[in-house]
Amino acid sequence: MLALAETRFSFVGDEYIYAEISREMSVSTSFKALAVTRELHARTIPGIIDICPANASYLIRYNPDIVSPYDLLDYLKEIDLTKSRPEALNLTSRIVEIPTWYNDPTTREYARRFKDRNESPHFSDFELVMKSRGFTDEQAFINDHASTPYLLTMVGFILGTAWEFPLLLPPDGVFDIPKYKSPRTETPRQAIGMGGAFTVVYPVASSGSYQLIGITPVPVYHPEQKLAEFKDSMFLARPGDIWVHRPIGETEYYSILTQVENGIYRYRTKNFDFSPEQYAQEGKAYIDSMMKGF
Repeated sequence: MLALAETRFSFVGDEYIYAEISREMSVSTSFKALAVTRELHARTIPGIIDICPANASYLIRYNPDIVSPYDLLDYLKEIDLTKSRPEALNLTSRIVEIPTWYNDPTTREYARRFKDRNESPHFSDFELVMKSRGFTDEQAFINDHASTPYLLTMVGFILGTAWEFPLLLPPDGVFDIPKYKSPRTETPRQAIGMGGAFTVVYPVASSGSYQLIGITPVPVYHPEQKLAEFKDSMFLARPGDIWVHRPIGETEYYSILTQVENGIYRYRTKNFDFSPEQYAQEGKAYIDSMMKGF
């Protein structure tokens, strides 16, 4: 059953309205943030400059010389109310496969270099995540992570960073992976990290505080736009995507890397219409039907 909280609106400075759906992260709040912000994009309201969905909220930037903030607030409340019904949350989406070399030597080396900044210098990042999730067997953890579909709830922070929230968790099953006590000053491009309940792919080499569990040979930020999936945007992620991680080994990692460099790699994707209401009612059976043929 989807539980949709009442949204709280606040003016932020002279140009922003902040809408807080909930203070706690859940799939239902993300579905509502996605539904409202997509509806706002579709209506192309004069005076709105930017629309930013987040994990449990959304932010609207507007031009007060074009639209009255109080008129816009009334408009937002009306749209928000219509998206408070579970049947109004349906969204077009796509599944995207992210080939993942788990516990690879590159991210292991970065974890070793920055171990003094982590929760425990006695564990690698991968081991710390396994321990936090209650796994003692590496393959069992990989199977669990790779069999979980992840909803992209928001994009931001570093160019193209997408927050992947796990589907199929029970309401009391959301885990909380600890982050570094002090961030790494370096993280390799396309490293995969976990922090809190989220998985992320680092789009570029950067600082970071999520625990590193692997690396992918495919870009999520591609300014050259040589690959077909980046024809219309430099960013792979779209809020509302479902990403799945497929385990690969060293040989396939370098094979895909070569295909990417030659501009011939094609992402494995599938478009579909996602029904949050049906997902809430059927759970894994709905996800299994969604993944059929992928």
